[in-house]
Amino acid sequence: MLKKTLAALAIGSALLSANVMAADYTVDKTGQHAFVDFKISHLGYSYITGTFKDIDGKFSFDAAKPEDSKIEFNVNTASVFTNNAERDKHISSKDFLKVADFPTATFVSTSVKTTGKNADGKVTADVAGNLTIAGVSKPVVVKATFLGEGKDPWGGYRAGFEGTTSIKRSDFGKMMDLGPQSDAVELYITFEGVKAK
Repeated sequence: MLKKTLAALAIGSALLSANVMAADYTVDKTGQHAFVDFKISHLGYSYITGTFKDIDGKFSFDAAKPEDSKIEFNVNTASVFTNNAERDKHISSKDFLKVADFPTATFVSTSVKTTGKNADGKVTADVAGNLTIAGVSKPVVVKATFLGEGKDPWGGYRAGFEGTTSIKRSDFGKMMDLGPQSDAVELYITFEGVKAK
């Protein structure tokens, strides 16, 4: 009887420890350690690259159980920056992002599946989720890499990631037609989160 009781306590403690290990993080917006960059062909002759300067979000993460991770990411679409004010204004217009009607683009994960490790020994995963742009939601898969975690110099604890995916503009409602060569958009995302205290 004593052995069974001790075994039950041990299992209970192990489960409790596993739950304690999971942590909630807030994407470090104030420190500007979050980026969503994009690349798109310009008429098949060159590429336009840009970024969004206003991003926030949150995620839960446990390095021992990455499959249980969850993430919500928000992008202020009016913060688009391509180093050309007139182009940024056009991208924000009804021809593309329709910022006046849809000021936020979002990504909400639905599953995380680990895929191994990269050449640097970093854990990789497919993060599936729903991406919403200009009021249209579509499923996407982000090829993600866990970059690391640890204490920062300010008494906090951080975890960081990067990921890539490709989407089609034509999947997200009617936008100005720039030809088939300009339909695909490559996205690169990287961010740090600060662990909730």
